[in-house]
Amino acid sequence: MKKAIVFDNSGTLVKRHRVIKDINNNKFITNINSMDIIDGTTSLALVVLQFDTNNLLKIPKNTLISEVIKRCNIDFDVSFTNAKLTKDEVKQILFNEKNATIADIIDAFPLLKDKVPKFELCNGSALIINMDLSTIEYTITSAGMLFSGVIDTIKVLKSRGIEIYIASGDRKGAIHKLADIIETKRENAFGSVSPIGKWEIVHDLQKDGYKVMMVGDAINDLIAFNQADVSVLTIEQEEEISPKMLDKSDYVINHISEIVNIDF
Repeated sequence: MKKAIVFDNSGTLVKRHRVIKDINNNKFITNINSMDIIDGTTSLALVVLQFDTNNLLKIPKNTLISEVIKRCNIDFDVSFTNAKLTKDEVKQILFNEKNATIADIIDAFPLLKDKVPKFELCNGSALIINMDLSTIEYTITSAGMLFSGVIDTIKVLKSRGIEIYIASGDRKGAIHKLADIIETKRENAFGSVSPIGKWEIVHDLQKDGYKVMMVGDAINDLIAFNQADVSVLTIEQEEEISPKMLDKSDYVINHISEIVNIDF
């Protein structure tokens, strides 16, 4: 039987460092997963901006994020929400919001550079918007580096004839860069994917005759875990794990290299 492994990215292949700005309280947060802020609500949505965050350094810090999105024609995707909403509804908020500025994103750069001096991977920005209030409540700035052993692990899996896929809510450009680094085909690398999108990738592979393992670390992988033939929760990121994920995981691993010891 054909086999495929679908990897989440941040927290799974890449050790992520994320700085969240609580705009209402003018406070930076570094110890909370953005998905945990949204999970359990029906008004919040995680919006990933398809834009290289470094480009923001060329723009005055007091510029509204909404103005930059319009002026630069920045595309976006909703990667996680419990709300029923359309892209047009999100667009209306992003185009008209009058509170959040570029400073809310780039003021996090020094905090990130302490952790990831070269801003290696997943360099990007996202927003958490409140659909009920039509506001940007949080900005998210992230960067990361490969966990040790990722490249060697992927090589072993590929030598066994296993197809490698990436399905992540992170920015598409960052996911394509990651695919190049781990020598995976770009057509197998999907960025800005919602939880339903991850489920669809797993389901479509199964329809094509693959036995599928899903590897992830957070609540946005849960639906895909339910669909996969084998689900693997990685806790290498060392963040608090949702009990929902523990309940739905066939295996829990501490290091990505442990994948090669799982027979499926």
